[in-house]
Amino acid sequence: MRKEDLFFTENDYWSSYVILFQSLPPSASSWKNTRGFPLTRAKREKRASHNNNIIIVMASHGLAYDGCNFFRQRLVLSTLSGKRVKIRNIRSKDDNPGLRDFEASFIRLLDKVTNGSRIEINQTGTVLFYQPGLLYGGSIEHDCSLQRSIGYYLEALLMLAPFMKTPLKAILRGITNDPTDPTVDLLKSTALPLMKKFGIDGEGFDLKVMKRGMAPNGGGEVVFTCPVCKTIRPVQFTDSGKIKRIRGVAYSVRVSPQMGNRIVESARAVLNQFIPDIYIHTDHMKGANSGKSPGFGLTLVAETLEGCFLSAELSSTPQGQGDPILPEDLGRNCAKLLLEEVHRGGCVDSSNQSLALLLMTLGQQDVSKLLLGPLSQYTIEFLRHVRDFFQIMFKIEVRKRLEDERKGGDKVLMTCVGAGYSNLNKTLK
Repeated sequence: MRKEDLFFTENDYWSSYVILFQSLPPSASSWKNTRGFPLTRAKREKRASHNNNIIIVMASHGLAYDGCNFFRQRLVLSTLSGKRVKIRNIRSKDDNPGLRDFEASFIRLLDKVTNGSRIEINQTGTVLFYQPGLLYGGSIEHDCSLQRSIGYYLEALLMLAPFMKTPLKAILRGITNDPTDPTVDLLKSTALPLMKKFGIDGEGFDLKVMKRGMAPNGGGEVVFTCPVCKTIRPVQFTDSGKIKRIRGVAYSVRVSPQMGNRIVESARAVLNQFIPDIYIHTDHMKGANSGKSPGFGLTLVAETLEGCFLSAELSSTPQGQGDPILPEDLGRNCAKLLLEEVHRGGCVDSSNQSLALLLMTLGQQDVSKLLLGPLSQYTIEFLRHVRDFFQIMFKIEVRKRLEDERKGGDKVLMTCVGAGYSNLNKTLK
């Protein structure tokens, strides 16, 4: 699907509203019964109230936004809620206006996992209309844009996959590790255990790195499989506990295998001052499995006594883009990032806050509580979008750090009642 092949007429979107308003009489006083006599005041008020409700319901079916920010949030929540969305002025004042290649690739991915979606883009790519279809799932293959890594697409699939009609098996090709988006290793070690706490588990719930591809040329391949889920379990996670162990992976492709060992030594030099139980294994892929670009990086995950996972990661500078970084500096900086994440605390790390809040929103109609560290700007905007699409609002309580407690900085306790979302797409057996 190319954006040049799709044409958009703005009149289509609002036609239902125009028809609705035209069908209403200009004033309540002109309403008459079937015999032509004027209605009584009580009946006029009842009919006016009924028609106002129709207008509100019609207006709630479609949402309109401006700008290209939080593009994935809007389309993912639109798909889950079934509400159509229109996004205007996508980089309209930019020298190169309209959707970027990675956004067009994301739309193609949504088209593959849904059935009956209606996507319309105007010729300049500055206006997008999206009417979601049913989440179908099945086996799909997708070549991700090299402008963003596979993690950009995988974050959205993690939110959608449990609500498919059939179990999802997605083969994604492109960049597995880059400095911008969450890497596949980080999502595997933090997002999957988080989803299992909400009851999303079963045979075949896995994420495998078949080939590793670094920026800028990619060449990686990932297989993500996820079973379908009927309902989401409400959770009560209000204590993260102390750190009991640290695990990690130091990966390298198309460089000396010694790079991984140098990263591990420098990271351990920092972390061994705090905890002895540290194991970081090296992953050096060769030949066809090593992608098309050289690079290396480190992903660290701290596990708490309560089963929470806090993560940090760093990747080397892509070839030909900026100053190169030494493996020792990368390992040391990544260890410091993990310590900062531990200081922030909470039961979920900052990269998975929005996923956890979405699962709380879609849970059964019961109270869910979750303790988080300081909310990121991305998460704050996500909460606003959840309010728009699901009419769910969270109670936010700030928990100040006590003087005698050594558990990092201030925390935020998020509380909500789930929307009672049920997977209607799931095949009945």
